[in-house]
Formats: sequence, structure tokens, C-alpha cells
Amino acid sequence: MSEDLIGYAKLTQDALRSVVRDAIKVALTGLPGDHHFYISFRTRARGVQVAQYLAAKYPDEMTIVVQHQYEGLEVLDDWFAITLHFGGVPQRIVIPFAAITRFYDPSVRFALPFDVVDDLSPDADLDDDVLESEVEDTVVKAPSTGAVVSLDAFRRKK
Repeated sequence: MSEDLIGYAKLTQDALRSVVRDAIKVALTGLPGDHHFYISFRTRARGVQVAQYLAAKYPDEMTIVVQHQYEGLEVLDDWFAITLHFGGVPQRIVIPFAAITRFYDPSVRFALPFDVVDDLSPDADLDDDVLESEVEDTVVKAPSTGAVVSLDAFRRKK
């Protein structure tokens, strides 16, 4: 078999990530019907920005739910940013699309798994200084009370 010099695997992953990007763009004006998203991402991937206590709690991978309570959604070509509430405390999260490992919309049973990416491509257009200051402005200390809801009940059994 010949060597793939075009890089079809990467092209396919990039195309599927554009599906995720376009779906998230729909959420800019509110999600229609029962649509909502479970988005899993690598917390240590280059360009990911989360509060330190969340990164410590989820050192490898984290899943967020985009449904009713989100604010400040921004969607660009290479990343999106969103403010979600954790224990009632708003936190700004920045997620490059290359850091996403799974996307799932349970309302229509639509799922996309992604290959694990160790690093973002060097040409990714992330302005880390601007994003970091934006995240720092919204980061607060972990609440002393509150519970984290396990998403295990929503995951498919293998």
C-alpha cells in the first residue's frame, strides 16, 4: 500500500471539527428545540484555558455541557470561548477545536469522536495574551460547597 502523502486522516478530522464549529455557532442565538452538546476536550492541550481548580480536578480531559446556562459564547475559526457556571460560579473557558476529543448531541444521538491531538498546529491563530487576560478576568476561586454532577450516566457503554 502506498504512503498517504496528502494526509487524508488529518483532512477528515479537520472537516469533522468544522461540523462541530458550525453546530456551536448555532448556539450563538440559542439552541433550537432539545439540542444540547456534550463537548469533551483535553485540558492540557495547547491553547486550552480553564480555571486552575478545574484543570487540577480534570487534569487530562473534561466534558462541558452547552444547553441552557451559558454566556459570552464566541466562535472563531480555531477556537471557541464560553462562560459556564460551576457550583454557581461563572468561569470563562477557551477551547481550541483541535483539543476536542468528543462531541455529542443526545437530542438527535449525533456523536463525533476525534483523534487525540498532542499539540495544536503551529499556524493556529490564537492570541494567548488576549485570551489569557479574558480568562483571568472571570476566574474566581473554587466554591467551598457544591457538587459536581457525574456525566457517566450519559455515556454510552462499550
